[in-house]
Amino acid sequence: MLPADHPLRIANFRAYWVSRFLGTIAVSAQGMVIGWQVYGLARQTMDIKQAAFMLGMIGLVQFVPLFVLTPVVGLAADTFDRRWIVRITTTVLALNAMLLGFLTSAGALGLPALFAAAAVVGVVRAFSGPAYGALAPNLVPRESLPTAIAVSSIAWQTGTIAGPSLGGVLYALHPDFAYGTIAAMLLVALGTIFLIGKVPQPPAQKDRHPLQRIADGFAYVRDNRLVLAAITLDLFVVLLAGATALLPVYARDILHVGASGLGLLAAGMGIGASAGSIWFSIRPMKSNVGVKMLIAVLIFAGAILTFGFSTWFPLSVAALAVAGAADMVSVYVRSSLIQLHTPDSMRGRVGAVSQLTISASNELGEAETGLMASLLGPVGAVAFGGIAAIVITLAWSRLFPELRLAKTFDPPEIVDLTPDKGVTQP
Repeated sequence: MLPADHPLRIANFRAYWVSRFLGTIAVSAQGMVIGWQVYGLARQTMDIKQAAFMLGMIGLVQFVPLFVLTPVVGLAADTFDRRWIVRITTTVLALNAMLLGFLTSAGALGLPALFAAAAVVGVVRAFSGPAYGALAPNLVPRESLPTAIAVSSIAWQTGTIAGPSLGGVLYALHPDFAYGTIAAMLLVALGTIFLIGKVPQPPAQKDRHPLQRIADGFAYVRDNRLVLAAITLDLFVVLLAGATALLPVYARDILHVGASGLGLLAAGMGIGASAGSIWFSIRPMKSNVGVKMLIAVLIFAGAILTFGFSTWFPLSVAALAVAGAADMVSVYVRSSLIQLHTPDSMRGRVGAVSQLTISASNELGEAETGLMASLLGPVGAVAFGGIAAIVITLAWSRLFPELRLAKTFDPPEIVDLTPDKGVTQP
């Protein structure tokens, strides 16, 4: 039974949560399906290292548009109706999945089409991420905001990690069924966003040039060392230690478990993330949040190292489950710190910077992993990433004592920089 003040008791937030969860899990599932298809097509003419490099390039194709558009998308989320940004982007994602399903069914799918579809996803996610992130705090009372941020983080993180497992299982059943299910989830996500009524939107800062407003967002992240530490730690750790891009390689050529095994490998992270999300929904973190985040990142890196060297399928799945649970802790802390330490008038721009680092760690990380796999082999690439992540975490604990010393999510007073408001938020 949910408490009387729980965000999920608010109709607008329920619709938002369902939309974000379904949209995230659908896009993540589609990413796994695209990766499996790219690797399968590449292996017809390439060796393992070359095909692994092609997997990495899929990540790069998604990252480049996000990198280019980051200044624009954050400003858009702070200027236009965030609901309509999400509605439009979700529509494009659904059409993209339908087209991939049609090409797969017709036997006309090739590497150019897959890379083009990945680029479309990169553009769309660039706009939808900051809008989604900035929308959540507008749907609940201020006193419910910490719980709302945690619940929203759970939807995003669980969808991100559980999505690839669903994609692998659906593809093992039938490629057409995979894309059909993904498109259906996106259409449901679109419908639920239309259920959200009118919400507050920060007034536009008409006295400041758009370029000045864009610069304000970057300056805020630079000057708030706690936010900067949380964002950059995730950036470098997942950039170096992300192993998701190589799951098709492990499933096919190291563990020899095929498409069905790929789904179970991806499910390992989903199981771990889901367990973590359930735990935080029952017992929210309240103390020593910074230290707990650092410990969780070290556990994540150790689990990735274990996965990299494992040749026993059950151990590989278990290691990924531990990595998923540890990553859930990290995302929960990071998301809560960023949202609670940022005024509403800047959440879109700060969210865009955060999204850029997340995408850099995920999509650009896939490119880095693919490149390292082409040089060191898949096992060497994962091992290198795990060791590097441990070194980065220890370094960040010394370089940013603000993170290590953060006891709770409660921020100091932050001034809303919107001139029309001039409000100080607790």
